[in-house]
Amino acid sequence: MRSWRWQFSRMMRLCLRWCRLCPKRGGRPSKPQRKLRELWSYWKLLLNSLYFNSLTNSDTCLDCVFEPVYWIVDNVTRWFGVVFVCLVIALTSSVLVIVYLCLLPVILNTYPLQWIVWHLTYGHWVLMMVLFHYYKATTTSPGHPPQVKSDTPSVSICKKCIVPKPARTHHCSICNTCILKMDHHCPWLNNCVGHFNHRYFFSFCLYMTMGCMYCSVSCKDMFIEAYNAVELHRRWESYYQTPPPLFSFREKMVHKSVIFIWVLTSSVAVALGGLTLWHAILITLGETSVERHINKKEVRRLKEKGKVFRNPYHYGKINNWKVLFGVEETSHWLTRVLLPSSHTPHEDGLVWEFPQALTRRDPMTI
Repeated sequence: MRSWRWQFSRMMRLCLRWCRLCPKRGGRPSKPQRKLRELWSYWKLLLNSLYFNSLTNSDTCLDCVFEPVYWIVDNVTRWFGVVFVCLVIALTSSVLVIVYLCLLPVILNTYPLQWIVWHLTYGHWVLMMVLFHYYKATTTSPGHPPQVKSDTPSVSICKKCIVPKPARTHHCSICNTCILKMDHHCPWLNNCVGHFNHRYFFSFCLYMTMGCMYCSVSCKDMFIEAYNAVELHRRWESYYQTPPPLFSFREKMVHKSVIFIWVLTSSVAVALGGLTLWHAILITLGETSVERHINKKEVRRLKEKGKVFRNPYHYGKINNWKVLFGVEETSHWLTRVLLPSSHTPHEDGLVWEFPQALTRRDPMTI
Protein backbone atom coordinates (compact mmCIF):
# COMPACT_ATOMS: atom_id res chain seq x y z
CA MET A 1 0.00 0.00 0.00
CA ARG A 2 1.36 3.39 -0.97
CA SER A 3 2.36 5.73 1.87
CA TRP A 4 0.63 8.96 2.77
CA ARG A 5 3.72 10.88 1.66
CA TRP A 6 3.38 9.61 -1.89
CA GLN A 7 -0.32 10.51 -1.94
CA PHE A 8 0.42 13.99 -0.65
CA SER A 9 3.17 14.62 -3.21
CA ARG A 10 0.88 13.45 -6.04
CA MET A 11 -1.84 15.82 -4.89
CA MET A 12 0.65 18.72 -4.80
CA ARG A 13 1.82 17.91 -8.36
CA LEU A 14 -1.78 17.98 -9.60
CA CYS A 15 -2.36 21.31 -7.89
CA LEU A 16 0.77 22.79 -9.45
CA ARG A 17 -0.26 21.51 -12.90
CA TRP A 18 -3.73 23.07 -12.52
CA CYS A 19 -2.15 26.35 -11.43
CA ARG A 20 -0.02 26.34 -14.57
CA LEU A 21 -3.13 25.80 -16.73
CA CYS A 22 -5.07 28.51 -14.92
CA PRO A 23 -3.45 31.81 -15.75
CA LYS A 24 -3.05 34.49 -13.19
CA ARG A 25 -5.35 37.49 -13.22
CA GLY A 26 -4.35 39.62 -16.16
CA GLY A 27 -2.18 36.84 -17.56
CA ARG A 28 -2.44 35.21 -20.98
CA PRO A 29 -4.60 32.01 -21.13
CA SER A 30 -2.97 28.78 -22.17
CA LYS A 31 -3.44 27.21 -25.61
CA PRO A 32 -6.01 24.57 -24.50
CA GLN A 33 -8.08 27.24 -22.78
CA ARG A 34 -8.00 29.45 -25.87
CA LYS A 35 -9.31 26.57 -27.99
CA LEU A 36 -12.07 25.86 -25.49
CA ARG A 37 -13.08 29.51 -25.43
CA GLU A 38 -13.07 29.72 -29.24
CA LEU A 39 -15.21 26.58 -29.47
CA TRP A 40 -17.66 27.90 -26.90
CA SER A 41 -17.87 31.25 -28.74
CA TYR A 42 -18.56 29.47 -32.01
CA TRP A 43 -21.44 27.41 -30.61
CA LYS A 44 -22.78 30.44 -28.77
CA LEU A 45 -22.83 32.34 -32.07
CA LEU A 46 -24.73 29.51 -33.71
CA LEU A 47 -27.32 29.47 -30.93
CA ASN A 48 -27.69 33.24 -31.12
CA SER A 49 -28.16 33.10 -34.88
CA LEU A 50 -31.07 30.68 -34.35
CA TYR A 51 -32.86 32.25 -31.42
CA PHE A 52 -32.06 35.96 -31.61
CA ASN A 53 -33.73 36.57 -34.96
CA SER A 54 -37.02 38.33 -35.62
CA LEU A 55 -37.88 35.81 -38.36
CA THR A 56 -37.17 32.76 -36.23
CA ASN A 57 -39.94 30.56 -34.90
CA SER A 58 -40.34 26.97 -33.75
CA ASP A 59 -40.74 25.72 -37.35
CA THR A 60 -37.38 27.23 -38.32
CA CYS A 61 -35.64 25.60 -35.36
CA LEU A 62 -37.18 22.22 -36.19
CA ASP A 63 -36.12 22.58 -39.84
CA CYS A 64 -32.55 23.23 -38.73
CA VAL A 65 -32.56 20.23 -36.39
CA PHE A 66 -34.01 17.86 -39.01
CA GLU A 67 -32.00 19.24 -41.94
CA PRO A 68 -29.75 16.10 -42.09
CA VAL A 69 -32.85 13.89 -42.16
CA TYR A 70 -34.36 15.98 -44.97
CA TRP A 71 -31.11 15.75 -46.93
CA ILE A 72 -31.05 11.94 -46.66
CA VAL A 73 -34.73 11.62 -47.66
CA ASP A 74 -34.32 13.98 -50.63
CA ASN A 75 -31.27 12.17 -51.99
CA VAL A 76 -32.76 8.72 -51.48
CA THR A 77 -35.98 9.82 -53.21
CA ARG A 78 -34.02 11.29 -56.11
CA TRP A 79 -32.10 8.03 -56.53
CA PHE A 80 -35.17 5.83 -56.14
CA GLY A 81 -37.01 7.84 -58.81
CA VAL A 82 -35.03 6.05 -61.53
CA VAL A 83 -35.78 2.68 -59.90
CA PHE A 84 -39.51 3.44 -59.72
CA VAL A 85 -39.68 4.49 -63.38
CA CYS A 86 -37.93 1.25 -64.40
CA LEU A 87 -40.37 -0.67 -62.18
CA VAL A 88 -43.39 0.95 -63.86
CA ILE A 89 -42.00 0.11 -67.30
CA ALA A 90 -41.20 -3.47 -66.28
CA LEU A 91 -44.61 -4.17 -64.72
CA THR A 92 -46.49 -2.57 -67.61
CA SER A 93 -44.46 -4.57 -70.11
CA SER A 94 -45.12 -7.81 -68.20
CA VAL A 95 -48.86 -7.13 -68.27
CA LEU A 96 -48.76 -6.48 -72.02
CA VAL A 97 -46.81 -9.68 -72.66
CA ILE A 98 -49.31 -11.76 -70.66
CA VAL A 99 -52.29 -10.10 -72.35
CA TYR A 100 -50.96 -10.69 -75.88
CA LEU A 101 -49.72 -14.23 -75.24
CA CYS A 102 -52.35 -15.60 -72.86
CA LEU A 103 -55.54 -13.55 -72.88
CA LEU A 104 -55.83 -12.28 -76.46
CA PRO A 105 -55.79 -15.79 -78.07
CA VAL A 106 -58.66 -16.83 -75.79
CA ILE A 107 -60.64 -13.73 -76.76
CA LEU A 108 -60.07 -14.25 -80.48
CA ASN A 109 -61.01 -17.95 -80.36
CA THR A 110 -64.00 -17.98 -77.99
CA TYR A 111 -65.64 -14.53 -77.89
CA PRO A 112 -68.36 -13.28 -80.30
CA LEU A 113 -67.38 -10.81 -83.00
CA GLN A 114 -68.82 -7.73 -81.25
CA TRP A 115 -66.90 -8.51 -78.06
CA ILE A 116 -63.70 -9.07 -80.03
CA VAL A 117 -64.08 -5.65 -81.65
CA TRP A 118 -64.84 -4.08 -78.26
CA HIS A 119 -61.80 -5.58 -76.54
CA LEU A 120 -59.43 -4.74 -79.38
CA THR A 121 -60.71 -1.16 -79.70
CA TYR A 122 -61.04 -0.24 -76.03
CA GLY A 123 -57.91 -2.06 -74.88
CA HIS A 124 -55.62 -0.48 -77.46
CA TRP A 125 -57.15 2.97 -76.94
CA VAL A 126 -56.45 2.80 -73.18
CA LEU A 127 -52.95 1.46 -73.86
CA MET A 128 -52.20 4.32 -76.25
CA MET A 129 -53.41 6.93 -73.73
CA VAL A 130 -51.42 5.40 -70.87
CA LEU A 131 -48.16 5.24 -72.81
CA PHE A 132 -48.54 8.73 -74.26
CA HIS A 133 -49.37 10.49 -70.99
CA TYR A 134 -46.74 8.63 -68.97
CA TYR A 135 -44.05 9.56 -71.48
CA LYS A 136 -45.15 13.21 -71.50
CA ALA A 137 -45.45 13.37 -67.71
CA THR A 138 -41.91 12.09 -67.19
CA THR A 139 -40.23 14.13 -69.94
CA THR A 140 -42.14 17.44 -69.77
CA SER A 141 -40.66 20.10 -67.51
CA PRO A 142 -43.17 21.26 -64.87
CA GLY A 143 -42.08 24.86 -65.37
CA HIS A 144 -39.70 27.12 -63.46
CA PRO A 145 -39.80 30.85 -62.64
CA PRO A 146 -37.34 33.07 -64.51
CA GLN A 147 -33.88 33.22 -62.92
CA VAL A 148 -33.18 36.73 -64.20
CA LYS A 149 -34.79 39.99 -63.20
CA SER A 150 -38.16 40.48 -64.88
CA ASP A 151 -41.42 42.38 -64.47
CA THR A 152 -43.31 39.25 -63.43
CA PRO A 153 -45.25 39.91 -60.20
CA SER A 154 -44.11 37.76 -57.28
CA VAL A 155 -45.53 37.04 -53.86
CA SER A 156 -42.29 36.18 -52.01
CA ILE A 157 -38.62 35.33 -52.36
CA CYS A 158 -37.44 31.73 -52.27
CA LYS A 159 -35.04 31.36 -49.34
CA LYS A 160 -33.10 28.61 -51.13
CA CYS A 161 -33.07 29.76 -54.76
CA ILE A 162 -32.95 33.47 -53.80
CA VAL A 163 -35.25 34.35 -56.71
CA PRO A 164 -38.77 35.84 -56.78
CA LYS A 165 -41.57 33.30 -56.50
CA PRO A 166 -44.74 33.95 -58.52
CA ALA A 167 -48.13 32.92 -57.18
CA ARG A 168 -48.64 29.15 -56.68
CA THR A 169 -44.88 28.54 -56.99
CA HIS A 170 -43.10 26.39 -54.41
CA HIS A 171 -39.59 25.05 -53.92
CA CYS A 172 -38.93 21.33 -54.45
CA SER A 173 -36.10 20.14 -52.24
CA ILE A 174 -35.62 16.98 -54.32
CA CYS A 175 -35.26 18.80 -57.65
CA ASN A 176 -33.56 21.69 -55.79
CA THR A 177 -35.48 24.34 -57.74
CA CYS A 178 -38.76 26.24 -57.69
CA ILE A 179 -41.71 24.74 -59.57
CA LEU A 180 -44.60 26.67 -61.12
CA LYS A 181 -47.95 25.59 -59.64
CA MET A 182 -46.22 22.77 -57.81
CA ASP A 183 -48.48 19.88 -56.82
CA HIS A 184 -45.93 17.36 -55.52
CA HIS A 185 -42.79 15.48 -56.48
CA CYS A 186 -43.76 12.09 -57.89
CA PRO A 187 -41.07 9.39 -57.56
CA TRP A 188 -43.01 7.17 -60.01
CA LEU A 189 -42.35 9.83 -62.66
CA ASN A 190 -38.94 10.89 -61.33
CA ASN A 191 -40.24 14.39 -61.94
CA CYS A 192 -42.19 17.14 -60.25
CA VAL A 193 -45.87 17.60 -61.06
CA GLY A 194 -46.30 21.25 -61.93
CA HIS A 195 -47.98 23.66 -64.28
CA PHE A 196 -46.96 22.19 -67.63
CA ASN A 197 -47.28 18.47 -66.85
CA HIS A 198 -50.18 18.43 -64.35
CA ARG A 199 -52.61 17.41 -67.10
CA TYR A 200 -50.34 14.60 -68.26
CA PHE A 201 -49.97 13.29 -64.70
CA PHE A 202 -53.70 13.24 -63.97
CA SER A 203 -54.54 11.74 -67.36
CA PHE A 204 -51.98 8.99 -66.82
CA CYS A 205 -53.47 8.18 -63.39
CA LEU A 206 -56.98 8.17 -64.84
CA TYR A 207 -56.27 5.99 -67.86
CA MET A 208 -54.00 3.64 -65.92
CA THR A 209 -56.82 3.12 -63.40
CA MET A 210 -59.27 2.50 -66.24
CA GLY A 211 -56.87 0.02 -67.86
CA CYS A 212 -56.26 -1.89 -64.62
CA MET A 213 -60.01 -2.08 -63.94
CA TYR A 214 -60.56 -3.31 -67.49
CA CYS A 215 -57.95 -6.07 -67.14
CA SER A 216 -59.20 -7.07 -63.70
CA VAL A 217 -62.82 -7.37 -64.81
CA SER A 218 -62.05 -8.99 -68.17
CA CYS A 219 -59.89 -11.79 -66.80
CA LYS A 220 -61.93 -12.44 -63.65
CA ASP A 221 -63.36 -15.73 -64.96
CA MET A 222 -59.95 -16.85 -66.23
CA PHE A 223 -58.45 -15.97 -62.84
CA ILE A 224 -61.02 -18.13 -61.02
CA GLU A 225 -60.32 -21.06 -63.34
CA ALA A 226 -56.55 -20.67 -63.01
CA TYR A 227 -56.74 -20.35 -59.23
CA ASN A 228 -58.93 -23.46 -58.95
CA ALA A 229 -56.53 -25.41 -61.16
CA VAL A 230 -53.48 -24.38 -59.11
CA GLU A 231 -55.29 -25.07 -55.84
CA LEU A 232 -56.50 -28.46 -57.05
CA HIS A 233 -52.98 -29.42 -58.09
CA ARG A 234 -51.64 -28.40 -54.68
CA ARG A 235 -54.30 -30.39 -52.80
CA TRP A 236 -53.70 -33.53 -54.85
CA GLU A 237 -50.00 -33.36 -54.09
CA SER A 238 -50.62 -32.77 -50.36
CA TYR A 239 -53.51 -35.08 -49.41
CA TYR A 240 -53.88 -37.80 -52.04
CA GLN A 241 -51.60 -40.64 -53.02
CA THR A 242 -52.80 -40.76 -56.64
CA PRO A 243 -51.04 -38.67 -59.29
CA PRO A 244 -52.34 -35.07 -59.62
CA PRO A 245 -54.13 -33.84 -62.74
CA LEU A 246 -51.69 -33.50 -65.59
CA PHE A 247 -51.02 -29.98 -66.86
CA SER A 248 -48.43 -29.16 -69.45
CA PHE A 249 -45.70 -26.66 -68.68
CA ARG A 250 -47.38 -24.07 -70.87
CA GLU A 251 -50.72 -24.51 -69.07
CA LYS A 252 -49.05 -24.09 -65.69
CA MET A 253 -47.34 -20.91 -66.85
CA VAL A 254 -50.63 -19.58 -68.22
CA HIS A 255 -52.35 -20.25 -64.90
CA LYS A 256 -49.67 -18.46 -62.92
CA SER A 257 -49.56 -15.57 -65.40
CA VAL A 258 -53.31 -15.04 -65.19
CA ILE A 259 -53.17 -15.03 -61.39
CA PHE A 260 -50.27 -12.56 -61.48
CA ILE A 261 -51.97 -10.14 -63.85
CA TRP A 262 -55.27 -10.22 -61.94
CA VAL A 263 -53.64 -9.60 -58.54
CA LEU A 264 -51.40 -6.85 -59.96
CA THR A 265 -54.09 -4.97 -61.87
CA SER A 266 -56.63 -5.25 -59.05
CA SER A 267 -54.15 -3.90 -56.51
CA VAL A 268 -53.06 -1.02 -58.76
CA ALA A 269 -56.69 -0.21 -59.60
CA VAL A 270 -57.55 0.18 -55.90
CA ALA A 271 -54.42 2.12 -54.91
CA LEU A 272 -54.14 4.33 -57.99
CA GLY A 273 -57.92 4.77 -58.10
CA GLY A 274 -57.85 6.32 -54.63
CA LEU A 275 -55.03 8.67 -55.67
CA THR A 276 -56.90 9.64 -58.84
CA LEU A 277 -60.08 10.35 -56.89
CA TRP A 278 -58.15 12.55 -54.46
CA HIS A 279 -56.61 14.60 -57.27
CA ALA A 280 -60.01 14.85 -58.98
CA ILE A 281 -61.40 16.45 -55.81
CA LEU A 282 -58.46 18.89 -55.70
CA ILE A 283 -58.95 19.83 -59.36
CA THR A 284 -62.67 20.40 -58.79
CA LEU A 285 -61.83 22.79 -55.94
CA GLY A 286 -59.09 24.55 -57.92
CA GLU A 287 -56.28 23.48 -55.57
CA THR A 288 -53.03 21.56 -55.64
CA SER A 289 -51.77 19.19 -52.97
CA VAL A 290 -49.54 21.91 -51.50
CA GLU A 291 -52.29 24.54 -51.62
CA ARG A 292 -54.68 22.17 -49.88
CA HIS A 293 -52.63 22.35 -46.67
CA ILE A 294 -52.05 26.11 -47.01
CA ASN A 295 -55.73 26.83 -47.62
CA LYS A 296 -56.81 24.74 -44.63
CA LYS A 297 -54.60 26.88 -42.39
CA GLU A 298 -55.97 30.05 -43.96
CA VAL A 299 -59.55 28.86 -43.40
CA ARG A 300 -58.87 28.35 -39.70
CA ARG A 301 -57.00 31.64 -39.34
CA LEU A 302 -59.72 33.72 -41.02
CA LYS A 303 -62.47 31.84 -39.22
CA GLU A 304 -61.03 32.98 -35.89
CA LYS A 305 -61.30 36.56 -37.16
CA GLY A 306 -64.88 36.05 -38.33
CA LYS A 307 -63.97 36.05 -42.03
CA VAL A 308 -64.47 33.54 -44.85
CA PHE A 309 -61.63 32.28 -47.02
CA ARG A 310 -62.14 32.26 -50.78
CA ASN A 311 -59.74 30.47 -53.09
CA PRO A 312 -58.73 32.99 -55.80
CA TYR A 313 -57.89 30.16 -58.24
CA HIS A 314 -61.30 28.47 -58.02
CA TYR A 315 -63.05 29.42 -61.27
CA GLY A 316 -65.97 27.04 -60.83
CA LYS A 317 -66.21 23.25 -60.81
CA ILE A 318 -66.61 22.83 -64.56
CA ASN A 319 -64.26 25.67 -65.44
CA ASN A 320 -61.51 24.19 -63.28
CA TRP A 321 -61.59 21.06 -65.42
CA LYS A 322 -61.62 23.14 -68.59
CA VAL A 323 -58.56 25.04 -67.39
CA LEU A 324 -56.70 21.81 -66.57
CA PHE A 325 -57.45 20.09 -69.90
CA GLY A 326 -57.22 23.27 -71.97
CA VAL A 327 -60.76 22.92 -73.28
CA GLU A 328 -61.93 26.05 -75.12
CA GLU A 329 -64.48 24.51 -77.49
CA THR A 330 -66.81 21.54 -77.29
CA SER A 331 -64.74 19.60 -79.82
CA HIS A 332 -61.72 19.87 -77.55
CA TRP A 333 -63.24 17.27 -75.20
CA LEU A 334 -62.57 14.78 -77.99
CA THR A 335 -59.33 16.10 -79.47
CA ARG A 336 -57.64 17.16 -76.21
CA VAL A 337 -59.10 14.82 -73.58
CA LEU A 338 -60.10 11.55 -75.26
CA LEU A 339 -57.21 11.59 -77.74
CA PRO A 340 -53.47 12.29 -77.23
CA SER A 341 -52.67 16.00 -77.40
CA SER A 342 -49.52 18.01 -76.61
CA HIS A 343 -51.16 21.43 -76.29
CA THR A 344 -49.92 23.76 -73.55
CA PRO A 345 -52.09 25.12 -70.70
CA HIS A 346 -54.04 28.38 -70.84
CA GLU A 347 -51.74 30.37 -68.55
CA ASP A 348 -47.97 30.70 -68.49
CA GLY A 349 -47.76 29.75 -64.81
CA LEU A 350 -46.49 33.20 -63.81
CA VAL A 351 -49.67 35.28 -63.82
CA TRP A 352 -53.03 33.76 -62.89
CA GLU A 353 -56.13 35.37 -64.33
CA PHE A 354 -59.53 34.05 -65.30
CA PRO A 355 -59.22 32.64 -68.84
CA GLN A 356 -61.11 34.78 -71.33
CA ALA A 357 -62.09 31.67 -73.29
CA LEU A 358 -64.28 30.56 -70.39
CA THR A 359 -67.54 32.28 -69.63
CA ARG A 360 -68.24 33.62 -66.15
CA ARG A 361 -71.89 32.73 -66.57
CA ASP A 362 -71.10 29.09 -65.94
CA PRO A 363 -73.85 27.94 -63.51
CA MET A 364 -71.27 25.82 -61.65
CA THR A 365 -69.11 28.85 -60.85
CA ILE A 366 -68.97 29.70 -57.18
